[in-house]
Amino acid sequence: MTAEYDEPPLDPTPLEHEAYGWVVRFVGGEAGRDDIEALKRWAARSPAHAAAFDQASKTWKALDAGLSQPTPKHVVIRLDGADKAAVPPHGRIGRRAFLGGALAASAVGAAFLAARPPLGLWPSWAELAADFRTDVGEQRQVVLADSVSIDMNTRTSIALLSSKGTADRIELIGGEALVWAPKTSSPVTVIAADGRTIATDARFNVRYDDRGVCVTCLQGRVQVERQAAVSPLLAGQQVMYSERGVGAPVIIDSTAVTAWKDGVVIFDATPIAEVVAEVNRYRRGRIILVNATLGRERLNARFRIENIDRVVGQIEQVFGARATILPGGITLLG
Repeated sequence: MTAEYDEPPLDPTPLEHEAYGWVVRFVGGEAGRDDIEALKRWAARSPAHAAAFDQASKTWKALDAGLSQPTPKHVVIRLDGADKAAVPPHGRIGRRAFLGGALAASAVGAAFLAARPPLGLWPSWAELAADFRTDVGEQRQVVLADSVSIDMNTRTSIALLSSKGTADRIELIGGEALVWAPKTSSPVTVIAADGRTIATDARFNVRYDDRGVCVTCLQGRVQVERQAAVSPLLAGQQVMYSERGVGAPVIIDSTAVTAWKDGVVIFDATPIAEVVAEVNRYRRGRIILVNATLGRERLNARFRIENIDRVVGQIEQVFGARATILPGGITLLG
């Protein structure tokens, strides 16, 4: 069954045309913070401007209801020595400057530049205010005090919440991170959504996306807490939590969870809807699934991240699907 959606107006007004132009620009993945400011100014011109952009965004979002890749960059940033000030975090906006300036934006701008922008067309304010953030296809390692290290996957944002230069509290604003908390450090806490993961002498992977938070213990022992629920994990165990609660721990293949560290994405009987969501993390633009039946089919495959766009061709070949390429980096798959 094909997902239903509202098509763009056949004869758009100049204002509607401009609004759809803004959406396409951000869907393409090339827009930066200057573009966000320009969009805020455009939408603040009048309620009609804001409404036009909101409608254009909802149209693209409805397309997603059926649910130019760069080579990954590996960057190491060390904050555990004298070079701390020498290597500025990529894309960083100081949190004080953010609170003092960005949050002073107009109410109209804040309405659509909220925690989760439509379709993830641009980074949220929280992501822009992060201490460290990776771009599409980028990977990065950050080494903090006490030898705590964080490997960041694509489209990941983290904030350092600790005071006095310690590395004991880290917020995963979104994305995926592999954390190594050595035995010599004090307990490390990774906050994601409304839960936290606490560890000492352990390696663990934390992923935070639209489905919730997934924590995988790779080595040692970690403790996952959300409200009154406490879930201890040993190596090879994984648990998920979301607003619906904390799931039961399961045994997993940890090599598949961390395959991204080796530049590989593995799909093991994965529903196509989840495959599309995963592929969208590693490429610019947007693949939009427009057939719910196709979304329930399952795929077994292994791809290098630099070849991730080949997934679409694989789905077409195996399931008889059809991909339609649209301007702005949009691909309709059904």
